[in-house]
Amino acid sequence: MIVLSFEANPFVSVLSLFLEKAMSHPIRFSFFRKIIQGVALVAATLAFAAPGYAAKPATPPDKDHPLVGRYEGSKLIFHQAPKFDELDLIKVPMDRRSSIKPEMLHLEGNVSFYYYDLPEGRTTLEVLRNYESSLKAKGFEILASCGAANGSCYTDKAEKNPLWLAHALNDATRWAEGKYPNGDWILNAGGMGYACEEGNTRYLHAKRGASDGTTHVNLVLCDRGTSRAYVAVVESRAMDTDKIAFVDASAMQKSLDATGRVNLYGIYFDTDKDTIKPESKPTLDEIGKLMKSNPQLRLQVVGHTDSTGNDAHNKDLSNRRAASVIRVLAQAGIDAKRFASRGAGASEPVAGNDNEEGRAKNRRVELVRM
Repeated sequence: MIVLSFEANPFVSVLSLFLEKAMSHPIRFSFFRKIIQGVALVAATLAFAAPGYAAKPATPPDKDHPLVGRYEGSKLIFHQAPKFDELDLIKVPMDRRSSIKPEMLHLEGNVSFYYYDLPEGRTTLEVLRNYESSLKAKGFEILASCGAANGSCYTDKAEKNPLWLAHALNDATRWAEGKYPNGDWILNAGGMGYACEEGNTRYLHAKRGASDGTTHVNLVLCDRGTSRAYVAVVESRAMDTDKIAFVDASAMQKSLDATGRVNLYGIYFDTDKDTIKPESKPTLDEIGKLMKSNPQLRLQVVGHTDSTGNDAHNKDLSNRRAASVIRVLAQAGIDAKRFASRGAGASEPVAGNDNEEGRAKNRRVELVRM
């Protein structure tokens, strides 16, 4: 939990004392009470929204990421400890016209956030170059480094307005939220949305590969009003592979004879799409062999997802994926009338969805005898 504190403001302090005394007095006149309540509302608005007097999280213990650190003299104002999650990083240069839905790099792993107030007198370019130098020294590759004000963050280099990059960044699905009455303080109440819309906003994406996994660092620097650094880190642990065995036509037949169904993990799709990847061909070929050796066999193709995303989306996606499998098999010469499709979404898991291993088992295509 983040404890709120207020910067010193004589007006708010005196008004708060007055309200405390007045509201505790047994006032009998509802009209006067309404006036006091109105004043209280104004005071709350000033306290949370007025420049210079915004609500701020109390500074948590210093917990800089060991591979990233902080710029000298910076103050940590928000920290979210690592937890397994997803994070979408903006791909730059970006088309400003797509700022609401820019092209993204989707990542999974241990995600952590670190937000800093930067020291006065330092430009975002100076801070950016220091981070670049430090990350390179630690084995990172700089994948993207740009500035909105000089046009390098946009495909149209003549575009200099940081507003479009700020719009793309100011998305709660990609940055940690604080759950405050007027929204996330970091993003909205004088935070990222405000700080990045003007001035010299800069953006950096770095990647480091190692034997124990891959680390991505996303850095955003903004200097409208208070200069700030927003850091997101995604650490993807190297996973054991080949844990799910390839299922050939013979194994499919045995499972169908024994249980009437078989789970397949060798059909791969583009992320959040129904497009089948080329590496799915071996498993699709085996399904073709199964169908050709059993002319009377009819199958229901069932698509399954993990619990990421909402139910309606998952069900629609899994249904489209099942239909895509039938379409590819029909193109290979198998009569499409021998199949039916169904999308189960995440409603029929075979493992837990609280870790990546379980989610991987739940993302599958199932064949069910009809």
